[in-house]
Amino acid sequence: MSASRSSAVRSRSVGGPAQRATWRLGAISLLLVAAIVGLFAKYGANVFSSGGSSDYQSGDEAVWEKWRPVDRSAESDTGAEYAALRETKPERRPTANDRSDLELKDIPFDGAAAYEYLKQVCAIGPRRSGSAGMRKQQELLVAHFKKLGAKIELQRFQTRHPLDGSVVPLANLIVTWHPERRERVLLCCHYDTRPYPENDPNPAKRKSDFIGANDGASSVGLLMQLGKSMPKVEGKVGVDFVFFDAEELVYEEGGFKRGDYFIGSYWFANEYKRKPPKHKYRAGILLDMVADAELHLYKDRHSLAFPAARPIVEEVWKLAAELEVREFIDAKGHLVQDDHLMLNEFGGIPTIDIIDFDYPRPGDETYWHTTSDVPENCSALSLAKVGWVVEEWLKRTVPK
Repeated sequence: MSASRSSAVRSRSVGGPAQRATWRLGAISLLLVAAIVGLFAKYGANVFSSGGSSDYQSGDEAVWEKWRPVDRSAESDTGAEYAALRETKPERRPTANDRSDLELKDIPFDGAAAYEYLKQVCAIGPRRSGSAGMRKQQELLVAHFKKLGAKIELQRFQTRHPLDGSVVPLANLIVTWHPERRERVLLCCHYDTRPYPENDPNPAKRKSDFIGANDGASSVGLLMQLGKSMPKVEGKVGVDFVFFDAEELVYEEGGFKRGDYFIGSYWFANEYKRKPPKHKYRAGILLDMVADAELHLYKDRHSLAFPAARPIVEEVWKLAAELEVREFIDAKGHLVQDDHLMLNEFGGIPTIDIIDFDYPRPGDETYWHTTSDVPENCSALSLAKVGWVVEEWLKRTVPK
């Protein structure tokens, strides 16, 4: 502080009571402004996101930072437990034995119908969070599940746009079957699409429309078809389908990613923990990228790392082996950052991830977040295989 400025402060502080009160009020205001600026610099516009009186990061910020994928790297992470999980490549490459001989006619789950739903969703076009496409998809799903007799809830909240700070309205779609049952199982997916296909090998296409046939529409189509059998599910356990918004409201600008992942699943998990409902989730399965024509489903390493979720992994993969769906490979795969992290960590809901991250196959080529993620690169047979395993798992889980 310079001598002249110090003198000026002292001269103001020796005035009357009114002057001193005014000075104190001004100093407090400056401190508050500095604090707000500091928060904004540290957490970005999203810290002010709200669905009323609280923001979507209303939980423990330190824990949220632990799972923020855009900030994670081997160099920056010092946790020994996480470092042990950093080997993200599958333990082995798929072989001919990892492809079953099953055809659509052999499988009771109607993969062809699920594939038609996938195409119906893709025909809407991009379904970015807060967009007209997302609203059309919500209308489609609400009408579809209401017709099947489900109870529907749109869990509304909002966030800030990663680029311009404008308000983005969001909604998780919750589809409830047999709401009177207090013990429940959760089947979930994200239903938003990436803003742009920034992984496209052609730089000229990286700001074009992203359809998200496998990454988005595949799990939506599967659950739309699975919903047809849900009213007939007997037993003491209820089932909820949850479609998460804003799983990847992330933009890549100038080599930097702007925005946060898993906003919808974090909101859902935090609300479940903060305002405990009358029901309790005993288990959950997250479905993501399940229609790859060259299907290879390894055991996600994060799903194996959560002690309460690991038995679910073993149950599902053992069941797939019984059904001779050999695309469920009995080996560790990638360490997948996905919505199940929010459910396990913040909601305490044991949830696994069924995902084929190597789209279309292990190697350098990828359709993930490119203009090649279209229905033509997806498969009704793959949807049938995954749908069958999940439906059979439900039949064995729900009656207990």
